Amino acid sequence: MPKTVLILGATGRFGRNAVDAFVGAGWTVRKFDRRTQDLKAEAADVDVIVNSWNPPYDQWARTVPALTRSVIEAARINDATVIIPGNVYVFGDDAPECFDETTPHAATNPLGRIRVEMEAAYRASGVQTIILRCGDFLDTTASGNWFDRVMIAKLDRNRFVYPGDPDRPHAWAFLPDATRATVMLAEMRDALGPFEDVPFPGYTLTGRELAGMVTLARGEPVAVKGLNWLPRRLLAPFWKMGRHLVEMRYLWSKPHFLDGSRFDRLLPGFRMTPAQSAVVQALGDSRLPAPPLDHRQQLAPLAR
Repeated sequence: MPKTVLILGATGRFGRNAVDAFVGAGWTVRKFDRRTQDLKAEAADVDVIVNSWNPPYDQWARTVPALTRSVIEAARINDATVIIPGNVYVFGDDAPECFDETTPHAATNPLGRIRVEMEAAYRASGVQTIILRCGDFLDTTASGNWFDRVMIAKLDRNRFVYPGDPDRPHAWAFLPDATRATVMLAEMRDALGPFEDVPFPGYTLTGRELAGMVTLARGEPVAVKGLNWLPRRLLAPFWKMGRHLVEMRYLWSKPHFLDGSRFDRLLPGFRMTPAQSAVVQALGDSRLPAPPLDHRQQLAPLAR
């Protein structure tokens, strides 16, 4: 039978990759435009709703609760399954290093609490919900994530800028893999429970290991440099986005990884893209070594 998925946030990082994954698996894909479309109408007769709409941090408190209620209502009316790309914000600074489906949702910071309450609302709704919990994203194109906006932003100077302790393990997810897993979970939804929390193991990498993969991809070494957080801390009282970035800074120094035991039981044949290959794809044109300095100076006037 035909299968139809409605994707919220279809132009965002997760949503764009989810569109490709569902189309590739033969699903009919509807892309929801929140500016011009009605959610209930667009959700009519769909099998799955992928809620990958992720507003900027400073809009979460105002928009996430209302969006959650709307998605639950639309899913209930149409007996649809909701799939959400989860994150690790729900656990908090005092959580153990290993995150799995039994780890308490004990975050006390504002963004963490919003996600805790969002997931609790889905759990209590009775609507079948699947949360695929991921670490930070590696994308196939520059999409404003930490990797492309901060870490490789200064590769032209052979610098790899890391936001925290470069020797602490950190959870990562390659988006084509995560969205491929999303399709597989959608296709086995009838065998799943009413609420499924599925940690996506992805890659566990330190900043130095990630920088080493960048070095290997480019063929020349990069120096690991720490991100200067001082301007963000100073601007935090006046800049809401900066305030939230500082709020979540702890995840760059807190060692953590996602336990893949539940994932492996559900999808035993799943194969992750090798981490080095994912980094090469995430680098895009940035994987090429920087041109000689005199060549850059010649191009500089054209760039202004």
